Amino acid sequence: MKPSISVLLFFILFKGYANDSLSITQLLNRIAQLQTKEPSIFPIGSIPSYRMYALNKRRYKADINPFFTGLTIFTLHNIKEDLSLAQQKLVEKIIVGAVPSFEKFKNRKGRDTYNFWPTDTPKIFTNGGWLNWFNKQQSLPDDMDDTVILLMAQQKSDSVAKFVHQLMQRYTNNEQKKINNTFPEYKKIGAYSTWFGVKMPVDFDLCVLSNILYFVQYYNLKWTAADSASLDLVTDIIASRKHITAANYVSPHYATVPNILYHISRLMWLKPIPELEKLKPQLIEDARQALTESHNFMDQVILSTALMRWGIKPPDIIQKKAVSLPELVENEDFCFFIASMASMLPNPYKKWVTTTKAGTFYYYSPAYNNVLLLENIALRNKLELSLSTLYQPIIYDRKNE
Repeated sequence: MKPSISVLLFFILFKGYANDSLSITQLLNRIAQLQTKEPSIFPIGSIPSYRMYALNKRRYKADINPFFTGLTIFTLHNIKEDLSLAQQKLVEKIIVGAVPSFEKFKNRKGRDTYNFWPTDTPKIFTNGGWLNWFNKQQSLPDDMDDTVILLMAQQKSDSVAKFVHQLMQRYTNNEQKKINNTFPEYKKIGAYSTWFGVKMPVDFDLCVLSNILYFVQYYNLKWTAADSASLDLVTDIIASRKHITAANYVSPHYATVPNILYHISRLMWLKPIPELEKLKPQLIEDARQALTESHNFMDQVILSTALMRWGIKPPDIIQKKAVSLPELVENEDFCFFIASMASMLPNPYKKWVTTTKAGTFYYYSPAYNNVLLLENIALRNKLELSLSTLYQPIIYDRKNE
């Protein structure tokens, strides 16, 4: 019996021949296939995602949010120029179809901030049964993570980015509203909270802060005290290795070492930041170690991507079990995002509830998994020549820009 095309393609991709244009086209077609085309529980044009309760792993439930759609479009924009003209047309078709769906999640008063759940009819945990009792009274405020991702996905103007950045300065850890669920040494750092809401407790998340700083760098915004404080928090967490020893505490919404390293590398890849460049050797070793320990294909993919962003040629990804490429990529065991109610609790309850996994929901998006693999292949192609030697980026001083 001949091996399937998917199996052959898989071995081609990860045994040194990632420049196969056919594989990129195949992945783009799969992403387009999974994109919502007709009226359904998901908005037309959106990238479907599903959640599973950590203490009841029987099935995934559909979850209506803009998060994975935003990440998909944001990532496709980033790699578009490295694709062929025919592939770029496929990318444009996906983007054009997706952008209108973001309106459903925009701030109800028209402000250019976004919510994780629909704002036209406030709803949390779609299909959540008793959880939907909270829809009106406890609906979550807009958050900085979705906001910066969706603004970049839509390629909003510099003026919009500047306005939102100014608005963000109101939602930091400060004397009037202090964080109560982080390490003692971070309680006085004026970094950004995850939430725009006045009533929400201040919440630090390493990956969210990385996305915010990416947004600042992407739009060349003037750095504020909150930006510098957020960078200080990020660098201290990495230097003290809390991103390894306490991943789900310093990043309750992403929660894993591979996810954290992927986010930090993406920030550093956009425009090197001196404070983070000093930590690059340690981060590279962290990624290498995590890659050695990982048995999850998609975790291996994003760790491989992180290494390439740091100028390191990653080892081949080889799975001993020969299964189809879609089965490997669209693996339900890979979780890129986590909704954790514990993130809002004060200490010591945050640590305890996080450990029990009560109120923890794992999110899964098969289309976005394909995007992450596509990004990895595109980056391999882009760096094919330069990966023979260690990539040494020019260090820019953001203060002198």
